[in-house]
Amino acid sequence: MKKGKIIVAAVLLVIAGAASFVGLRYWTDNIRPNFREKYVLYVYPGMTASEAIDSIVAGAGVFRRGSLERCSDKENLQERIKPGKYVIDTDATSIYAVRMMCNGWQTPQNLTLSGTIRTKGRLAQTIGRQMMVDSVLVDSLLRNDEFLAGYGFDPENVFALFLPDTYQMYWTDPAEQIFDRFRKEYDAFWTEERLEKAERQGLDPMEVSILASIVSGETRKDFEYPIIAGVYLNRLRKGIRLQADPTVVFCFDYSINRVLKKHLQVDSPYNTYKYAGLPPAPINVPPKACIDAVLDPAEHDYIYFCASPEFNGTHRFAATYGEHLKNARAFQRELTRRQKEAGNN
Repeated sequence: MKKGKIIVAAVLLVIAGAASFVGLRYWTDNIRPNFREKYVLYVYPGMTASEAIDSIVAGAGVFRRGSLERCSDKENLQERIKPGKYVIDTDATSIYAVRMMCNGWQTPQNLTLSGTIRTKGRLAQTIGRQMMVDSVLVDSLLRNDEFLAGYGFDPENVFALFLPDTYQMYWTDPAEQIFDRFRKEYDAFWTEERLEKAERQGLDPMEVSILASIVSGETRKDFEYPIIAGVYLNRLRKGIRLQADPTVVFCFDYSINRVLKKHLQVDSPYNTYKYAGLPPAPINVPPKACIDAVLDPAEHDYIYFCASPEFNGTHRFAATYGEHLKNARAFQRELTRRQKEAGNN
């Protein structure tokens, strides 16, 4: 009898030990956080489960690698792993991290368009650098008449489709979905109020974007946007050629840093020294602030402006050609002085 009790106790002890072992593993894999630091994991197409785990271990650090590997085997991560951007927080468990990759529970990616975007190549690179989509594919779509026609644009005027801002998308979104999003944002931006303001200026949305791109090319000072927009609107209304240097630079694919008299002879519809009115399409991706400056321009009598002799990126404005010449001479004198000073040094 005593021997039997001993056997029963031993069996119960083994069962209890096994249960404790199983329970401890369950707690370790499913309840206990396993990561030392927050980590953003990018899973690329073709990435294996072991490569993903190695990346997590290197980036987030783990308390128990075995736990992560057990969960990987249990969930068949090797067969189920999905490309995506996954944020692993320090309070995440091993099973949750693995299931994120199995089920594609991505964290949205910020796609930001900012700064000066003057070429299709630069626009494609900006998108490709932040998304999984190939920049070469984006560049080809920006030049594809048939594709862009579906969005109401063409390769010449496509810059107007893109409104610089930060947008949340999924890193794996295909190119078509990215273009869909920008068309949706374009439609949302052009509210009835903005359309009415454009009409009051005698412009349609595309013409607003064209003029906004010229304003963007003239200055980096936000407070000058409405003033410069007002100058060009005054010129348009008076039938005076815009004579905007950025349009000439555009004619030379932005390969020149300074516009000289010889450049003004280029025969292009974008040369606003040679042809009156607006050029055919935007010369860059205009910021929203420039678009709004065209819609709400400063009211003044200025017809001319030139760089300020303070060389601080601002401009001096004039209502008459005589005033403009005075401003231009002041700038030239200061430029000459600085060049001589630099030469003496």
